[in-house]
Amino acid sequence: MNFDLPILAPSILAADFSRLGEELQTCADADIRWFHCDIMDGHFVPNISYGPGIVAAVRESQPEAFLDVHLMIEDPDRYLEDFADAGADLISVHYETCPHLHRTIDAIRSLGCMTGVVINPATSAELLRPILAYVDLVLIMSVNPGFGGQAFIESSYRKIAELGAMRSEENAEFLIEVDGGVGLKNAGKLVQAGVDILVAGSSIFKADDIPGRIAELRNSAIKSSEKTV
Repeated sequence: MNFDLPILAPSILAADFSRLGEELQTCADADIRWFHCDIMDGHFVPNISYGPGIVAAVRESQPEAFLDVHLMIEDPDRYLEDFADAGADLISVHYETCPHLHRTIDAIRSLGCMTGVVINPATSAELLRPILAYVDLVLIMSVNPGFGGQAFIESSYRKIAELGAMRSEENAEFLIEVDGGVGLKNAGKLVQAGVDILVAGSSIFKADDIPGRIAELRNSAIKSSEKTV
């Protein structure tokens, strides 16, 4: 699928699940085409979110949307097929949970999904160098995973810059995504730092005016993107 960069990706973790279909459609009406699905297992992270059933419901509600599934779970290999069958377009796994990362990435691709790798705030971007040629996306966590609504970790900017430099050095084409504490105060700066995809949860779904907030975030990101050209 082709998308204009930068991409704004609402995280449905912050949505009102009693009105999930309605809130997804509100986003879609505001020209959102990419949704981020945070899967938590209560083991790798100290919270439980939802499973393949919700991803399938999002797919049914938004059949044309791109579903970006982020597995914050132990032993993700056991569940790759379940999430692919639920409608994931891209599946990302944590570097910290995959002892055989190349094998896991190959398994995701064999299921017909795009591939992503994720690192926690305390994990060095340099550790990803051996896998960069094999993934479609790298997700930098700018908060410690497990809960929505956390404050952005400022050192993430340096990690984004390091990853951008490695992308050039390795002549790779992966997208750079950031998740955690993304909002109006930093969306533009993140795009200037090299981010392609901004995941925003509370900033969007807790806003009084969801379409208005989407427009504000998108305008901030696009203006910053134009400055870097």
